[in-house]
Amino acid sequence: MLGAKLFYNNNPKYRMNGGLHWIDYLLIILSILGTIAMGIYFSKRQKSSEDYFAGGGGIPAWAIGMSIFATLISSVTFLAYPSAAYKSNWILLVQGLMVPIVLLGMIWVIVPLFRKVIGLSTYEYFEKRFGFFARLYSSLAFVLTHFSKMGTVLYLVSLALSSMIGIDIFLIIGVLTFVIIVLTLLGGIEAVIWMDVIQGFLLIGGGLFCLGLLLFVPEGGPSEVMGKAIEMNKIGFGPYDIDFTQLTFIVMVFNGFFYAIQKYGTDQTIVQRYLTARNDQEAKKAAYMGVFLSVPVWALFMLIGSLLYVFYNSSGAALPEGTSVDEVFPYFIMSQLPPGVTGLVLSALAAAAISSLDSDMNCLAAVGVEDYYKRFRPHCTSQQKLKVGRILVFISGLAAAVVAVLYVLWDGQGVLGAVFGLYAIFSAGIVGIFLLGILSRRANKQGLYVGIAACVLFTAYALLTSSPMGFGGDEKLLLDLGKYNFTQHKYMLGVYSHVIVLVVGYGASLFFPSPKAPENLTIYGYLKGKNKTEKIKEFS
Repeated sequence: MLGAKLFYNNNPKYRMNGGLHWIDYLLIILSILGTIAMGIYFSKRQKSSEDYFAGGGGIPAWAIGMSIFATLISSVTFLAYPSAAYKSNWILLVQGLMVPIVLLGMIWVIVPLFRKVIGLSTYEYFEKRFGFFARLYSSLAFVLTHFSKMGTVLYLVSLALSSMIGIDIFLIIGVLTFVIIVLTLLGGIEAVIWMDVIQGFLLIGGGLFCLGLLLFVPEGGPSEVMGKAIEMNKIGFGPYDIDFTQLTFIVMVFNGFFYAIQKYGTDQTIVQRYLTARNDQEAKKAAYMGVFLSVPVWALFMLIGSLLYVFYNSSGAALPEGTSVDEVFPYFIMSQLPPGVTGLVLSALAAAAISSLDSDMNCLAAVGVEDYYKRFRPHCTSQQKLKVGRILVFISGLAAAVVAVLYVLWDGQGVLGAVFGLYAIFSAGIVGIFLLGILSRRANKQGLYVGIAACVLFTAYALLTSSPMGFGGDEKLLLDLGKYNFTQHKYMLGVYSHVIVLVVGYGASLFFPSPKAPENLTIYGYLKGKNKTEKIKEFS
């Protein structure tokens, strides 16, 4: 039995119409108004496209680090990690644990490379290294990936909030879209970063409060609760089999390796943060801070999921009949947290979505301006770029809302599943392109194009022979090759796509003789410059 039953549980005095207390509604409203106010406040500083997209290059490292953290910890993490640990164990955390390992090995060259080579768009590097097609392919992949991600995040958080507080999902989608557009459109990257700082603290605070209840409310306290979680095999990273057809530790290690490179080496939402720092050292500090905050918080929400399993399976607390795994944490929030704290946690959940979406919208606009608008209007002014950037923010926000609404109307399936599957086919192998460019001077654009073609063909084969595309609700494979179907776990698809671009691209480059790439576009330029600096210091 529970050692202490919280007095407000199921007490109608503390719930409005079986939902939230008025204090919770007040806190949620205040958080929404605060977000809008932040956008209005920073709007006065947006005098040029440089201010709007890079914050004038003067934002402190700790704020950028908190913003990176808040961007990485989305509302999907808030909901998905506890449910994953409740259902199984911590295997999904392996991906996150690979991030600091890869980061420590790469950030020292990635940050100075981008800060010296590009103006704003990450994909400018791809053009300088491999030509315009490489820039078009990589930037389009970013746009399509994040466009689909934005709609998915907005749908999932709206669905969760709607079921928890009893407000129509379309109204929640509309309110969240309006708030995010106002914040991002008016305040630019500076408002996004400082709002991420606040939202990051909200997220950490909400998670820690839930963890405290799960550790100290059950009889026996933290030691007994943790002991039961270990006994129930809810804290672990297995299975450890060398099996690429199932979700195993080794699959997540490979997936996490490429995820880390993709996020910190090719993703505009992170690379753009490097450019807002005062210098290279500040940018590196921000990157380290973002990662070393994210990993403990990912672990925090995994631990919450494990302890939720203990709470509802050994402490005497019960779940309503028919509660799904994904609904356990939301039910805990609504039934176990006191008035006020519930509102703060729900605000943190909304904040996590805002932190992810505002970054995506600003960065999508930056890519649109730098990679497309400037190409057609090479002599455009900074004010013209600022105007177009704001228009693109508005359009991307509305597009995300449309995707979220379509998810609601089609119950998250149907045509969208097919569309996003096609996106995956034509946006694969970005990490392979990046590694090919930075690690080899011999690789050239002709070889890369062969690598991309091979990658697209392989990805199409793997998707079409392993996943139902969802046309008209048909669950059959679009292409069934029997024993030649792609049978490995879906997380390995991303791994193979990057490796194919890297290996095939390099091999094909050997058949197209061309001058070696400039050293400043590869790791060798950085190493050469570093050696020169060390020699100067040695003889000075």
